[in-house]
Amino acid sequence: MDFGFGLSPSSRMNLDSVDHTLNERIAVEEPSFRECIACGSCTASCTAGKYTPTSVRRAILCLQNGQKDKALELVDKCLLCGKCTMVCPRGVNTRHLVMTILKIASAK
Repeated sequence: MDFGFGLSPSSRMNLDSVDHTLNERIAVEEPSFRECIACGSCTASCTAGKYTPTSVRRAILCLQNGQKDKALELVDKCLLCGKCTMVCPRGVNTRHLVMTILKIASAK
């Protein structure tokens, strides 16, 4: 019998199997990387995010989940204007973090 809907594929991740060496390297370059609480202030203030799939918050979450390529896509179009740095309640230096992600993650 067809009910008109189907089950979505599982998006579960085994976080124990994620390689965290990239996160460690980024945290050495930009220690405030670990301070992010994923509040979304950076994404809400992002000028580029209104027109492109740019999101520092989602990029950090992707890195923590081992999704390096998706994280690179999310910061690739960043304008480096610094609005996100000014609104971050935890003081994360998001401009430097974006440059660090681009430098380290694209090198691998």
